[in-house]
Amino acid sequence: MTQQALVVGATGIVGSALVAHLLEAGWAVKGLARRPDALPPGVQGVAADLSDAQATRAALAGLAPSHVFITTWSRQANEAENIRVNAAMVRNLLDGLQPAGSVRHVGLVTGLKHYLGPFEAYAKGALPQTPFRETQPRLDVENFYYAQEDEVFAAAARDGFHWSVHRPHTVIGAAVGNAMNMGTTLAVYASLCKATGRPFRFPGSTAQWEGLTDMTDARQLAKHLLWAATTPAAADEAFNVVNGDVFRWRWMWGRIAEWFELEPAPFDGTLQPLEQQMAHDAEAWTQLAAAHGLAESDIHRLISPWHTDADLGRPLEVVTDMSKSRRLGFLDYQPSDDAFFDLFAGLRAQRLIP
Repeated sequence: MTQQALVVGATGIVGSALVAHLLEAGWAVKGLARRPDALPPGVQGVAADLSDAQATRAALAGLAPSHVFITTWSRQANEAENIRVNAAMVRNLLDGLQPAGSVRHVGLVTGLKHYLGPFEAYAKGALPQTPFRETQPRLDVENFYYAQEDEVFAAAARDGFHWSVHRPHTVIGAAVGNAMNMGTTLAVYASLCKATGRPFRFPGSTAQWEGLTDMTDARQLAKHLLWAATTPAAADEAFNVVNGDVFRWRWMWGRIAEWFELEPAPFDGTLQPLEQQMAHDAEAWTQLAAAHGLAESDIHRLISPWHTDADLGRPLEVVTDMSKSRRLGFLDYQPSDDAFFDLFAGLRAQRLIP
């Protein structure tokens, strides 16, 4: 029997990678998004605003997915609103699917803010030691990731489906208009530095420059989501998911500079956030886009400097343990520099960077 997947947030960085992976694996795929017109051929689009319970139920009427993958969230002004809105989105989705009684597995994508805390208290206070492990307890602080998990757990207990939670670290992939998009942000920054002659400066902290870190290619996360959904031993478990390598930004910054044929500026240990460096780049990008015939002239549709700064400015080393997945048989590996290079090449092929 053909597996029926519903990918929620199907046009985002994670969702679009998952859609591609599921199609390649022969699944029937439906993609839910506010504007599903950008979905690839072969995917049935479902338009829905998950914050509206009644509209969500109406949009989901007649659907009977066996597997649901939640890869979306909505950024709000503060953590209390993040909790209220994002918990309701998960609840409205799963309530809307309940009448069909078809769901066998729900995969939820969250992230390392599970261990580091929400944006308002990010990497502050008493944090668990690294590498982060799934056995570490929740922080004693309100966090919308916890609220999303609790909605999934409650619906699973009510409806009898299995679940998995996936905690990536800095997802690298492509999606225009995404709120957390380090790879494209760095590509746009490098392109502007090359075009204007500005120094290609690492914007972050000494801790990130010198310390070890890891990250997650969206394609690696897609493989992990499908693996957990189809591996009985992975049912009802939470997992970290990263590429499988570690690096220091002092090395990776040089690798990225080399790809763009730039000379990286020396790092002097001072924070120079991209949100400040790129604050007045809209006009420069518009001109660069016109000169090169780029597909997107609005820089704000491409970059998320605030989120990149949050990652690169952290005052502590962050690495993630994946032993739990390895023990259960997930052995895929993705070199992180190649994740960046593949993304950059794709952005260039789509005429999103020169």
